[in-house]
Amino acid sequence: MARNQRWVLLIVVVSLSLVSALEASDGDSDPLYKSCVEQCQKTGCVGDTCFQNCKFSADGKVIDGPWYMQEPLYLRWKQWDCQSDCQYECMMTREEERRRNGERPTKYFGKWPLKHVYGIQEPVSVAFSALDLAMQFQGWVSYFILVYYKLPLQPNRKTYYEYNGLMHIYAIIVMNSLFWSGICHSRDVELTERLDYSSATVLAAFTLILATLRSFSIHDQSVKIMVTAPILAVAATHILYLNFYNLDEGLHRKVIFGIGGIEIVVWGIWAALTSHPSKWKLRSFLVLSILTMCFRMLDFPPYKGYIDAHALWRAAGIPLSYLWWSFVCDDAVFRTTVHLKKSK
Repeated sequence: MARNQRWVLLIVVVSLSLVSALEASDGDSDPLYKSCVEQCQKTGCVGDTCFQNCKFSADGKVIDGPWYMQEPLYLRWKQWDCQSDCQYECMMTREEERRRNGERPTKYFGKWPLKHVYGIQEPVSVAFSALDLAMQFQGWVSYFILVYYKLPLQPNRKTYYEYNGLMHIYAIIVMNSLFWSGICHSRDVELTERLDYSSATVLAAFTLILATLRSFSIHDQSVKIMVTAPILAVAATHILYLNFYNLDEGLHRKVIFGIGGIEIVVWGIWAALTSHPSKWKLRSFLVLSILTMCFRMLDFPPYKGYIDAHALWRAAGIPLSYLWWSFVCDDAVFRTTVHLKKSK
């Protein structure tokens, strides 16, 4: 029992310590950078690099040209305009100057300078988000085949696994979150940020609900409502705040870390006390989740201009997805076996 208490205490202390976040100074206040952007917006060029977008206004209409000349819609949807192009090129030019002078990279508008690939702002994070989404989908399909085709079903063709519906909802929510995360990493504008933050909040809230219901084996409908209602209320309030009052990244990060910390504590208590045959998988999942959250909190300049802490966080999520669905499949087998023994 003492060993279990130490396990719970470790989970609580480490989880609560993850709620804080690091901040860094911005480089967009650099006079040389600001001067470069202003000059680029006037001339449409940074050095020998010129931009087609600087011939169009923000609504895609041509400047100093006939009315029927407009930027193609398939280019306008990306929202790459003259200002965005100038900011990116000036940022890269300024960072190259800093590198030659032996200076450290700095942040611009709160983010490290990352090199674009075919217009994708964070190509490595996009790739890892896509791989994580694929892993989640593969895990969901494996789980679906297990519960409907390999395990016994009730006479009414329903599964014996009482958390089956929650797992399907989880799969849809997590894949939706990863999809919008990839979209936001590819083109970070206000709309994609709102969709990314909102879907991440829904995922965090639902995983906390899932952790609570499974850990405490809650089956009574009234108790489920009592558990679910306040969590959904907090999530809904946060989403409304982000979308209609202030799109605050710092606040959003604290809320996500806070909900995630509580979820790890809930899972950690259950993992320490349960006699589940696959408890080692859940414990491994929790330890790796904490390490993954540490990746998210790291703050360092991107390696070779492509790999930053956020990309590492996305990469760490891929094996976590595999481990999670492996535990869910084992849990489905375990609970089905328990129900079958009771029915005999």
